[in-house]
Amino acid sequence: MTLTSELQRAGRAPALPLQVPLADGTKLLVEQWLRVLPGKRLVAKATQNERTVLLKVFIAAGAARHCLREREGIQALTQQNISTPVLLGEGEIEGGGRYLISEFLSEAVSLQQHWDALPSRQPGATQAANLLGQALAIIGEMHAKGLVQTDLHLGNFLQQQDRVYMIDGDAVESLSPGQPLTAEQAQQNLAIFFAQLPVEWDELTELLLISYLQHNPLALNPDKLSDSIIAVRERRQTDYLGKSLRDCTQFSVKSTWGRFTAVVRMQADRLNALVTDPDQYFIAQPLLKDGGSSTVVRAETSDGPVVIKRYNIKGLGHWLKRFWRPSRAWHSWLAAHRLQFLGIATPSPLAMIERRFGPLRREAWLVTEYCGGENLLMHFGPLGDQAPDEDTGRALLRPFEQLVAARISHGDFKATNLLWLQGEVILIDLDAMQQHYNETSWRQAWSRDRARFIRNWPADSPMARWLEAQLPEYGTVIRQS
Repeated sequence: MTLTSELQRAGRAPALPLQVPLADGTKLLVEQWLRVLPGKRLVAKATQNERTVLLKVFIAAGAARHCLREREGIQALTQQNISTPVLLGEGEIEGGGRYLISEFLSEAVSLQQHWDALPSRQPGATQAANLLGQALAIIGEMHAKGLVQTDLHLGNFLQQQDRVYMIDGDAVESLSPGQPLTAEQAQQNLAIFFAQLPVEWDELTELLLISYLQHNPLALNPDKLSDSIIAVRERRQTDYLGKSLRDCTQFSVKSTWGRFTAVVRMQADRLNALVTDPDQYFIAQPLLKDGGSSTVVRAETSDGPVVIKRYNIKGLGHWLKRFWRPSRAWHSWLAAHRLQFLGIATPSPLAMIERRFGPLRREAWLVTEYCGGENLLMHFGPLGDQAPDEDTGRALLRPFEQLVAARISHGDFKATNLLWLQGEVILIDLDAMQQHYNETSWRQAWSRDRARFIRNWPADSPMARWLEAQLPEYGTVIRQS
């Protein structure tokens, strides 16, 4: 068996340590897999002549083509003096695969890691804005020299000391080498970057562009850029939700005649027993909810508690209404991932299970992280005899503003379906959630959501009056994503 075929068959966990024969007759020792795309590409930390290097191995049918694109992207960056790890070597491995060796930045941290560690990522937060400015400065340099990176996310920027590097040469394209991009080309590429930020940052796009314009003074049309950001974000959301239902790097998905399961891949080992037999966790357990249509329980796992919601079939009549369409667990799974994609707080969705008879749905389960917050009725009191203070009010309004920006209705805004935890409001019970693309249906749904939430407290209470004044009216809604 050749090394290429061995790596193709190894799946997501090729054996280590691994020796890779190089074109010059020497061998490279792989110490750690950094990323594995089964059957396609592997990225590793490796040692060559006692020097730590970054190894990329291409093993798909088009290995030579993908390797060439990566090399040409790195060379384009280098030729235009854009900081990127130095290319050290390339060649063919046994069986038709290809490899590239480049400089390993041992102390580098991605801008995504920096972003995740920030004390605040609220729109306008100084550290967050400065970090985005660093990325936009590199993008500006690239655009001024005719280059674009088609996968512009913060993980593709590495920072080592005070220097920021662009990586992932496979996504680098040279549109007009040495000459600035047109405004249209720059706008389309910038939209990829801005679309990956939380929606609330959209209002600050023009301010953030100052860092970009210092390196590429270009007359951009703000309205066209805004439209492009919206379009890219919608495409990304559709792609992400599609991934949550198919086997890929992020999700482990299995479909048989009798079952469909989708699990966040990093949680698969932790949840293996639960996914195999979710009903065992409902035996002799104190239930969080014991209703006719659903039953909810808290369960312990090796890495902390989770919540399991079982969607019951109450009888033949109920089954006849449900069997032909996606289950409520399926709907809630997608709704939770939609909220996470948009940066709206909800317990992390971990797994979804449907019991089936071929294409016909039966019982279903949804597994999420456990959230220990108290519901808003408890937090603010059932009488609503006090309006929120400034900080609390800002935190309370934030998820509503996010939902309005994304045109999402919850469908069941009982105060018990919103939790308060460490100064943040968290949405649960997403069975009826819907994203609207029709103006009339959106306004009607938001009007119902708004009225239902206010009705949680007596009409003449300070809390109800405050909500009536502060929650956005449907007539003032402006679509931002």
